[in-house]
Amino acid sequence: MRGNRKVRLLIGAGIVLFAVIKYCSSAETNPYTGEKQHIALNEEQEIVLGLQAAPQMAQQHGGLYPNENYQAFVDQVGNRLVNNSIAKQTGYRYEFHLLADKNTINAFALPGGQIFITYALFSKLKNEDQLAGVLGHEIGHVVGRHSAERMANQGLMEGILNGVAVGIDPNTAQGAAAIGQMLNMSYGREDELQSDDLGVKFMMDSNYNPEEMIGVMEILKDAAGPNRTPERMSTHPDPENRVEKIKESIEKYRNQ
Repeated sequence: MRGNRKVRLLIGAGIVLFAVIKYCSSAETNPYTGEKQHIALNEEQEIVLGLQAAPQMAQQHGGLYPNENYQAFVDQVGNRLVNNSIAKQTGYRYEFHLLADKNTINAFALPGGQIFITYALFSKLKNEDQLAGVLGHEIGHVVGRHSAERMANQGLMEGILNGVAVGIDPNTAQGAAAIGQMLNMSYGREDELQSDDLGVKFMMDSNYNPEEMIGVMEILKDAAGPNRTPERMSTHPDPENRVEKIKESIEKYRNQ
């Protein structure tokens, strides 16, 4: 029995060590943000992954909204943000999609530049600047390479959990998984704040009013209602905290 336990420990330790080495070897500096990150994909792989996933994501939200003028407006604002910011320096293929979903107030980005906004959110926006705030935030996720970074973090966590389950105890692995989930939520909140910061910069580079992003936060706050998930249990910061950070970003870039 002791021999079997020792073998399991060695195998488990090997799995963990491999995961850690793989994670550490993925470190690189994002040339557009200057941030050191652990990245699971290169830019070309991000583009391919985003293009492959885009049709399914659109289908989950009822397909594309059937209004060419609205779609052209979204394209116009999105392309203006890209063409006037560091986003243009990247190798990503930015494409903007207005989804038919009239119930889910949301916008999101896939790796490589595929960006979506639901009609439910689009219809709540009061002006072009607010649309620029939404799209600028999502472009920030792409430039920040947040999806590729989360995939690297997830790969590390899965490797550690598998090693613990093999070498020690599946129940211990479950406890570690809960801790890992909380860490991933924290990473998610940091990504959102960085995307807000980049979105402000992109708006200002494109001569949009960045203060209109605060109005977007009010829309998101109202949509969440009084029973919204507490910040510590969510991948998104509370809208009120985001407003304070957005105001700080506006002052920072105005003073540059």
